[in-house]
Amino acid sequence: MKFFLLLPLLSVSVSFVGSQAMTPEVYWKSILPNTSMPKSIKDLLYTELNDEKSTAVGVGKGVVKVHTGLKVKPDYVILSAAYFITYLSSGKVKKDDPNVSLFFLRNDLHQGTEFNLHFTKTDQNLTFLPRKIADLIPFSSNNLSQIYNEFSVKPDSLEAEIIKHTLKQCEDKTLKGEEKYCATSLESMVDFCTTKLGKNVKAISTEANNKESIPFQKYKIQVAKKLATNKVVVCHKRKYVYAVFYCHKSSTEAYVVSMIGTDGTKVNAAAICHMDTSKWNPKHFTFQLLKVKPGTIPICHFLPEDQVVWVPY
Repeated sequence: MKFFLLLPLLSVSVSFVGSQAMTPEVYWKSILPNTSMPKSIKDLLYTELNDEKSTAVGVGKGVVKVHTGLKVKPDYVILSAAYFITYLSSGKVKKDDPNVSLFFLRNDLHQGTEFNLHFTKTDQNLTFLPRKIADLIPFSSNNLSQIYNEFSVKPDSLEAEIIKHTLKQCEDKTLKGEEKYCATSLESMVDFCTTKLGKNVKAISTEANNKESIPFQKYKIQVAKKLATNKVVVCHKRKYVYAVFYCHKSSTEAYVVSMIGTDGTKVNAAAICHMDTSKWNPKHFTFQLLKVKPGTIPICHFLPEDQVVWVPY
């Protein structure tokens, strides 16, 4: 399904096509001049000509035109803090769910350990909106009718349920000791992460050398490197009508894990370990999968391709 949104510019003067405005990429470089942008974020930057692949933003005569697309796959839920609490505790987890294989125990993080892995990403090509445009669009459960109307979404459709679900996750209470924020633009994600961690930060995502996608197969760890901090923000891409990231800061360790697949594919995977699982639902699937009890041992997982872990350096 594709959506078209026309919004008046109100009193905001924005022009991104053929201008010298500060684009999201320029904003990144101005705040994080020494930090490389991971591919998972680069892929979400809009360009002047985005065709049918992603969000296209054009400005002309007082109107902003936003073209987006939302693909629906009802059984697919990308990893997030809400995913941990709801989906994996629901009893509806399928054994062939690609996310299940991403979980492991911290003592598995050493050279020679093998995993059968399928690194996934959301099946939609959506880009970030510039913040000045994103800030004009309602992003609240209190404005569902307006959001549905502006994006031509039927209130009783599956697309409407996805929008409602993402907004609910963004508005739900956090676990104790956790801070969260839903970023509706790249600029707002940068601001949240640098506010929590400082401006000397790295942004890391799972990437394969010279490959657009990472094939499902067996991988063997070559090197597992713990990043020297427990202050971590993880940002998970959510399903919405444009790029939205659910970011949360909690008691978490972060790792960069170099692996090689049976076909020779080399992967640098981002992984995080949750140090305190005592507040997780006891029916959480990973307790059954890993045969451990809540709060007894850290539970880790690799990050899918379109998620980002931020760490200070």
